[in-house]
Amino acid sequence: MTKTSLGLEENIEGVLCYVLGFVTGIIFFLLEKESEFVRFHAMQSIIVFLSIVVLQRIFVFIPFLGWIISSLLGLVGFVLWILLMIKAYQGEKFKVPIAGDLAERYM
Repeated sequence: MTKTSLGLEENIEGVLCYVLGFVTGIIFFLLEKESEFVRFHAMQSIIVFLSIVVLQRIFVFIPFLGWIISSLLGLVGFVLWILLMIKAYQGEKFKVPIAGDLAERYM
């Protein structure tokens, strides 16, 4: 892995894009100007975790079934969070279906 414009290794910055979900995704997307690897992971973090948060907020207003779906989204988000950090640390450009394609388009 090479150094980025922020002075860190690409895989470390890739992991940091996911640490606080879409918040760190936004930070690294705005700060990192050179590394396409980091910008991809930052944009994917924004798309995946912001989508999960918005969907959870919508489903929480639906009694019973919505609460179950919201809880399942939280579990899926947690699993994705761990998986994406591991893949970024390994230097892989792992794409989440739909979100990964959008991330490539918008980065």
